[in-house]
Amino acid sequence: MMLPVYLGLLRKAEQVLASSYRQVAEGHGAEPDVYHLCQTLARQCDQHERALAPVTERYGEHPDDEPERFHAAGISSTRSGPVGLIRDLQDLYLLANLVDVTWMMVKQAALALRDDQLVAVVGQCEAQIKVQLSWLTTRMKQAAPQALIIAK
Repeated sequence: MMLPVYLGLLRKAEQVLASSYRQVAEGHGAEPDVYHLCQTLARQCDQHERALAPVTERYGEHPDDEPERFHAAGISSTRSGPVGLIRDLQDLYLLANLVDVTWMMVKQAALALRDDQLVAVVGQCEAQIKVQLSWLTTRMKQAAPQALIIAK
């Protein structure tokens, strides 16, 4: 069974996304909505990781033998200015999509296993990550005209 591989990927991806939200919050603290929402979304990612704990206790968690082709490196520094904000939000969007698609694959395994506990965990967390993606999209759309046309 390879589910433990994906549980490990998911846990790590949630950790990376949480730390990246915190980095963007601190780096763009002058934007109050970005600061507060990124802090809130980081706490959500922490909750997702905690929700996975009983599942990983049951199924385990281990890396596979496949080479990593894409590395989900977290955001270690932020850019400045309006263009920097939308580029940092775009980075968050990509990381959040990685988390979303990983939840989707774990959900398919949970359904096949008829694991109601895992299906419930996935349902809650998957819904929240979709809201995160929606906010990131909306915030980028809001900031893009200013950043790409007006700002120098």
